[in-house]
Amino acid sequence: MSSADWNMKTFMKGASILTISAIIVKLLAAVYRIPFQNLVGDKGFFIYQQVYPFIGIFIVWTSYGFAVAVSKLLAGSTSSGEAKAIKRVAFLYLAGLSVSFFVILMTFAPFFAQAMGDPELVSLLRAGAYIVLVMPMLAVLKGSFQSEGQMTPVAVSNVGEQVFRVAVILIGTWLAVRAGASLYTAGEVAMWGAVVGETAGVVILALYYRNAFKGPLLKIDTWRVVKELTFVSLSVSASSLILLLFQLADSFTVYNILLAEGFMSDAAMELKGVYDRGQPLVQMGILIASTLALAIVPLIAHHAAKQEGRGAEPFIQLTFRTAFLFGWAAAIGLAFVLPYVNEMLFETRNGSVALIIFSFQIFWLSLILPLTAILQGAGKVKIPTLLLLGGLVVKIVANQLFVPLLDVTGAAIAGNIGFAAIAVGLLFYFKSVWPMRLAPIRFYGWLFLATLAMAAVIFPWMFTADRILFDNVSSRIGATLTALTAVVLGAGVFLVVVMKSRIMAEKEWYLLPFGKRLARVQLILNKNRR
Repeated sequence: MSSADWNMKTFMKGASILTISAIIVKLLAAVYRIPFQNLVGDKGFFIYQQVYPFIGIFIVWTSYGFAVAVSKLLAGSTSSGEAKAIKRVAFLYLAGLSVSFFVILMTFAPFFAQAMGDPELVSLLRAGAYIVLVMPMLAVLKGSFQSEGQMTPVAVSNVGEQVFRVAVILIGTWLAVRAGASLYTAGEVAMWGAVVGETAGVVILALYYRNAFKGPLLKIDTWRVVKELTFVSLSVSASSLILLLFQLADSFTVYNILLAEGFMSDAAMELKGVYDRGQPLVQMGILIASTLALAIVPLIAHHAAKQEGRGAEPFIQLTFRTAFLFGWAAAIGLAFVLPYVNEMLFETRNGSVALIIFSFQIFWLSLILPLTAILQGAGKVKIPTLLLLGGLVVKIVANQLFVPLLDVTGAAIAGNIGFAAIAVGLLFYFKSVWPMRLAPIRFYGWLFLATLAMAAVIFPWMFTADRILFDNVSSRIGATLTALTAVVLGAGVFLVVVMKSRIMAEKEWYLLPFGKRLARVQLILNKNRR
């Protein structure tokens, strides 16, 4: 693509396409776990969630982190020969990593399974290991398209791989359960679903791009390329990896601690499975924060480059206020209605206290994701990455302290402590880089009032709906009707208070994805105010 074609309009159009595809992908990633849990129950969900972080971490690191790193190196190349040499080095390096990881997982699967407390997880680990073999081609192809500003193939690939993955997981699990297969076999089928999905992503990209390695090669500094690939891929994917790393920490600690505290194996598995219900809820809750990180950060990077950071300040403040507002609203709103949402999605209200605490992770992650993305856009990667790793250490230590005392409720508390440590650390570091006021005091005051108003409406409504209005229908249908009506009512009241206060200006709503309608509603609500 020529420099004349490569402008901000093209870039933002590409970023919008990727943002829409990312919303679809993240929604599918969160939603499929609900019917999957309904098919296999809490024990089956436990089995899947124990192993998923192993492959999830590698998927995020390579298909996202490495793709960005390859894109960055290719964008800086000066000729087609140099670009092809970079692709060749990136492919061979990642292929080496993939084969090494594959061999480690296949060989040490019994060790990892034993360390997680369940030797029968070996077959799932070995099935999931095959996914790493398709990652080198996926990462290099994605990076190639991104470097040329061709975001449509990447978006189609992202959605395609997730659709194939979810379809294979749900259809395969349904068939396995119907045939009377064990829960471990159902989990193995789910692992193969991930392998099929990533393979589909490669096939889709390959159909778009058939000459990735053809043409002349120039000599390049291989070691420099390898170092930059490693550093950039790890730093840009760190914030996306942190949720998976917290899950991995839980895989190795929670079940083992429950066994050590005297729980029987099946009871401990079901309890951990109930706790794992929180994962799809958090993933859906942080959708707005993830979207913000993708949609607004390119604007910040563009304005920071043009005006040495001063022009970026309004966008930074807008990103923070939006992330805080929607992250808090999603976390507190979910906490209010969680017992009903729990039964609506997962058939029972088991573990609702732990899940209420778990849901507050939405708020911390809603701050962590955009802040990390903004700092990375400004070239600040080392300290945020260290803070993320520090938060992981806090989580592991807190698990050892709280799980023996409070079982899975303790694990939920530990997760909040770990994420809060990261969020607070990032805010302090952020202030040292940009010494600005991110939001006025009245912003927090109005959010507090909006929360009180939401609580004042939701709790009486839920009591009336549960005990009187929907008392004659089945328990799960009643919980569904109560939850959905309470969510609509609570969100409506919260947004009305926020809009009447005008802590977000109409022009700011317009900058956000799908914000035009909210801006129009705010104008209507405040039409009599000057």
